Amino acid sequence: MNKTKFLTQAAMIAAIYVILVEIFKPVSYGIMQVRVAEALTILPYFTPAAVPGLTVGVLISNTLGPNGMLDIILGTLATLIAAYFTYKTHRKILAPLPPILINAVIIGAMLYYIFLGTADETALPVIMAWVALGQTIVCYGLGYPLILILDKYRDIFDI
Repeated sequence: MNKTKFLTQAAMIAAIYVILVEIFKPVSYGIMQVRVAEALTILPYFTPAAVPGLTVGVLISNTLGPNGMLDIILGTLATLIAAYFTYKTHRKILAPLPPILINAVIIGAMLYYIFLGTADETALPVIMAWVALGQTIVCYGLGYPLILILDKYRDIFDI
C-alpha cells in the first residue's frame, strides 16, 4: 500500500469515528456505553491504516468527551492495542473480539476508577461486564455485518 493511500484511509477512518461518536454522544460515554463508532474497530482486519485511524479517532473523540485526561490516555491506548490485535486476526468471526476484551478490561477499570473510585471492589467485574456487553452489541451487532459487506465488496472498496 502506498503512503498516500495509507494516510487517506487512516484520516477517513479517524474522521468517520469522531463523527459517529459525536452524533451518538448520549450513548457513547458512561458505564453502559454503546459507542456506535466502535463498529469500525473491525477495519484493521482489512487494512493496517485502520490502526492509526481508529487510534486518532478515539484520541479526538475522548478529548471532546466528558471523562478527561484518563480517558484520553487509556481509551486511546486500549484502541491502539485492540486495533493491533484485530489487524493480526485472520478469521472474520474473531475480528470483533479484541476490542470487546481489551475495552472490557482497560475501559472497565478506568470507568470503575472514575465513577466509583475504590469504594466497592465487587463492582469492578460488573462494570467490566457492562463495557463488554456494550462492545459486543456494537462489534458483533454492527461491526460483524460490516465485515461481511466489506469482504463481499473488497474489490470495489479497494481494501
